[in-house]
Amino acid sequence: MSIPKAAETSRSTEPSILEEKNEMGILKTPLAAPTASSRVPEKPALTADHQSKYDWLLKQVKGWTEVSSKEKSGPLTDSEKMWLTRECLLRYLRATKWHEKDAEKRLLETLAWRREYGVEELTADHIGPENATGKQIILGYDEQCRPCHYLNPGRQNTDVSPRQVQHLVFMLERVIELMPAQQETLSLLINFKQSKSRSNTAPGIGQGREVLHILQTHYPERLGRAMIINIPWVVSGFFKLITPFIDPLTREKLKFNEDMTQFVPKEQLWSEFPGGELQFEYDHDIYWPALQKLCSEKRAEQMRRWEAGGKKIGEKEDYLKGYDAEGVSPPPGYSSEANTRDGAAA
Repeated sequence: MSIPKAAETSRSTEPSILEEKNEMGILKTPLAAPTASSRVPEKPALTADHQSKYDWLLKQVKGWTEVSSKEKSGPLTDSEKMWLTRECLLRYLRATKWHEKDAEKRLLETLAWRREYGVEELTADHIGPENATGKQIILGYDEQCRPCHYLNPGRQNTDVSPRQVQHLVFMLERVIELMPAQQETLSLLINFKQSKSRSNTAPGIGQGREVLHILQTHYPERLGRAMIINIPWVVSGFFKLITPFIDPLTREKLKFNEDMTQFVPKEQLWSEFPGGELQFEYDHDIYWPALQKLCSEKRAEQMRRWEAGGKKIGEKEDYLKGYDAEGVSPPPGYSSEANTRDGAAA
């Protein structure tokens, strides 16, 4: 993958792993960028048929003015318009096997769900107690520049409640914000290592089905790979129970007890996984605010670029992330040089 000079400069100015470690050489904050050797695979160009279906869907979406939901119907907001990127529409088209009317229906359903669930209203303060022990961590990137999202069920510190699922949704939103340009999927790493206080680290079948429904329905085409280790017999039985509810394409992405260094550079693979050399220690008072600050900065910069590009539905995610100098349709008087200069000053 060729990297524009602007992107190369951005990557080279990120803090190095060593700079983010404390005096004992133990990392306590998220990593800001993939390794220099990590690369996002080239994406195939759209076929003429797929382009035609995308154009049809984009035209339909541009005509939307309101979101209809049970309790929160109202005009389409700026944040919802920005969420409706070119890549977002394509993800829903791929998820529906390029049935454009099905993709339109599912997009509307997800917009309604995001409002009703309150995705944008979930706050770090509300979710924080769920992550006090580090049972979910976003740390490092795999060899294809996917952010690594670690789930550590053995660190479970709360009883079953709606907030547990909200916790996962909140962290998914954060990991999406940390995806670098040209990458739109994540790597999920699950370690079922048991804790002294809890021997059963499998969620209930009801909660498992709810999580699967949310992931497959409202975050389609987001899972790049799932790597799972230390699977006790109870958890193995749980996976057998939920397998019928897992999409066949998703099942192909699951890797059990494999050598994780095949997929994640060892210098960015947490040492809790065999072969990992990244020494990381979860300190909630350090990690949690650092994660929120990093994501908030990226979120603000993407919003700034979306506004500068004319607040377009169907905007390119590579433009929002600073990889492309121009958006899908720059407004009159737009200057890519001024936009880049303003972004550097932000």
